[in-house]
Amino acid sequence: MRIAVVGAGALGLYYGALLQKSGNEVNFLLRSDYEAVSSGGITVYSINGDFHLAEVKGFRTPTEIGPVDLVLVGLKTFANEYFNALISPLVGPDTLILTLQNGLGNEEKLADIFGKDKIFGGVAFLCSYRVKPGVIKHLGEGRVLLGKFAQNNSTRTEKIASCFCRAGIKCLVVSDLKRARWEKLVWNIPFNGLCALMEKPVDAFLKFEPTRRLIHEIMLEVITVANTQSLVEEIPFSLAEKLVTSSSKMGQYKPSMMIDRIQGRPMEIEAIFGIPLQFAEEKRIQMPRVRQIYALLRLIEENTD
Repeated sequence: MRIAVVGAGALGLYYGALLQKSGNEVNFLLRSDYEAVSSGGITVYSINGDFHLAEVKGFRTPTEIGPVDLVLVGLKTFANEYFNALISPLVGPDTLILTLQNGLGNEEKLADIFGKDKIFGGVAFLCSYRVKPGVIKHLGEGRVLLGKFAQNNSTRTEKIASCFCRAGIKCLVVSDLKRARWEKLVWNIPFNGLCALMEKPVDAFLKFEPTRRLIHEIMLEVITVANTQSLVEEIPFSLAEKLVTSSSKMGQYKPSMMIDRIQGRPMEIEAIFGIPLQFAEEKRIQMPRVRQIYALLRLIEENTD
């Protein structure tokens, strides 16, 4: 399969490297990493085994790549305004577009530009970070829950899933993409938010009982709103305790929003916090703890500007 990776950060480089390693033609759209990747390739240090790709196809513009079979979107959500400019040159009559971005609203924005039948969503559970240009550290997880945004042909969904599985990426097709996105938000909202605010890793909050309890309470707020969103099957409230317990094994993991703040980059505030809060307002449900985190994150962004 001929693939283009748009948004070649820790997520895009990791999945793109695995897809190339398994025999696909992968084209990376690069900015700051262009020189390093073009000359030195991609190195992945992974719990599943380290590897290095010496020859990598890196490009500065999407026009140089041209139409592909699959566009893998790993952009940070604050860059969604560039969808048209970055993705349009990559799209042909049969091109499929898969977004692995965080939060809500990404499939809708892509569908408005390219048509809903081309759009697929994936929820990536990946613990990784960019060590330096062209070098990725994979700490754990990596599975992808793949779903149709519209009434896409199920054969095309299976085609993408099979491509990922052959690359060693555990990829499961789900019937309810919306539910999968909300399930990830149950983890993302408390941990990304609090870790970014306090600049402390995951384990710091779970070792301290008051913040451990706070995380659980935030998760319950998210689940309450999620279950008003016409999901095929409601998310059980027991998921909160399950996630708190499993997260205790992550150690000093720094979520992406925390890293973005430390490195002075914009944070994905609207997709992860703003849009879920809008859905809560529409259903007249209060999310006081989530709203406080949202307000404080926005204050940080305003002061950064």
